[in-house]
Amino acid sequence: MNRVVDVLVVGAGPAGLAAAARLAAAGAGRVEVLERERAAGGVPRYCGHPGFGADRRGRPLDGPAYARRALRAALRSGAVVRTGVSATGWAGPLTLDVTAPTGLERIRAHAVVLATGARERPRSARLVPGTRPTGVLTTGELLRTTRMLDGDRAAVREQLGRRAVVVGGEPVARRAVGVLRAAGVEVAAVVTELPRAAQGFGAVPVLTGTSVVELLGRGRLSGVAVRGRDGRTSVLRCDTVVFTGDWIPDHELARARGLAPAPGTRGPVTDGAYRTAEPGVFAAGNLLRGVEPAQVAAAEGRAAAGSVLGLLAGRACPAAGVPVLTAGPLRWVTPGLLGPAPAVPLLVRPDRRLVRPLLTVTQDGSPLRRERLRGEAVPWRSVRLGPEWTSGVDPAGGPVVVGAEEYAA
Repeated sequence: MNRVVDVLVVGAGPAGLAAAARLAAAGAGRVEVLERERAAGGVPRYCGHPGFGADRRGRPLDGPAYARRALRAALRSGAVVRTGVSATGWAGPLTLDVTAPTGLERIRAHAVVLATGARERPRSARLVPGTRPTGVLTTGELLRTTRMLDGDRAAVREQLGRRAVVVGGEPVARRAVGVLRAAGVEVAAVVTELPRAAQGFGAVPVLTGTSVVELLGRGRLSGVAVRGRDGRTSVLRCDTVVFTGDWIPDHELARARGLAPAPGTRGPVTDGAYRTAEPGVFAAGNLLRGVEPAQVAAAEGRAAAGSVLGLLAGRACPAAGVPVLTAGPLRWVTPGLLGPAPAVPLLVRPDRRLVRPLLTVTQDGSPLRRERLRGEAVPWRSVRLGPEWTSGVDPAGGPVVVGAEEYAA
C-alpha cells in the first residue's frame, strides 16, 4: 500500500512526540509518527522515578507520567501515532518502506524527522567473552523486566537472581543499583573502567579502573572475571550482571540513507537547525549522540519542528556550513555544522573528568572565545556553550574547533 503524508516522524520518544505535537498544532497537515514498540513514550516509560519535570500543579513527574503526557500532547494536537510499526528502509529520498501489523506499506512525505533515539551497547558489542549464560542484562532490559512484572517480587527475583554486579560508573549505573536493591537483589559491586565514578552508590563497593574480562558459567551466570588497574584478575561471584551506559545512537535508518555518522557521537551530522545532508530529512534527540535527559531531547524535537515548518513554507535549505570538531580531552560536540543562520549553542562532552577546564573555540587558528569552567566536566554530563560561543563564526571559513585545556594550578 502506498500513501502520502505531509510529515513522517520516525520514533515516538520524547523528541519525536514533541516534534509531532508542534507540527500538528501549527497546521503542518497530516503528521504521522511511527513507533516500532507496542507503546509510545520511549525510554521514560520504564523509569519509575522522578526527574522528568512537574505537572501543572508542580508535582514531580516520573518517567511513565512524562511519557503519557507527551503522547497526549501529540494526539490532542492532531498527530497520528502508530505503534508496532517499523520503518525498514528507504525507497526514495523522502519515501520509507514500513512494516505494520496490517502488512507492508510505502509512505512518501514532504519531510521526514528521524527521532529513533539511542540504546546501550549489549554485552556482545562490548566484546566481553563468555558462554552467553542467562542473567546478562542492559539497564533497559532491567527496567523493562521490573516494569512488566509490576511489583511481583518473587517473579522479579526469579528473573534477576539473588546477587548482581553492575558494570558502569555513570548515573545510569546508580539507577540500576537502586532498581536491583528495591527488587531484593544484593549488589556485590559496581565495576567501572573510569578512574572515578558518579556519587550515590551508598554502601555498594565501587571498583574503579576495573574492567569485566569474562562472563563465567553455563546456563545461569555464576560470576564475572575482572581485571583491576594493577593488571591482576579476580572473580566476583554473581548470578546477574547489568551492563549500563555506553550509549550509541539508533542510527541504522540514518546510515541506510547514506547519512555518515559524526566523529565521536556516531549520530548523523546536522546543522543548528537539525537539518541533515539529505534535503527534507531532519534528525533530533538522542539519535544525535546518546544520551541526554528527556527534556533536552524534547526541546530538540520542538526546535526541529520549527525547521520543518520552514521547509514546508519554502524557506529552508539543505544543511550546509563549516564542520565543528573537537580537540584535546573532548569526546564529541553537537551540532556538527555551523552555517549562516543565527548563532546556536553547542553541547560538548569530555572523555574523562576535567577539573575547571579552559574551554576554547577557534576557527582558522583564531580564538573566538575562551572561558574557564568554574566546576568540573564529567563524561556522563554535557557542557552547554551558549550561542555567544559561535557568534563570530565565519560561514565561509575553515572548521570550528572546540577544545579543552586542563586546569594547572
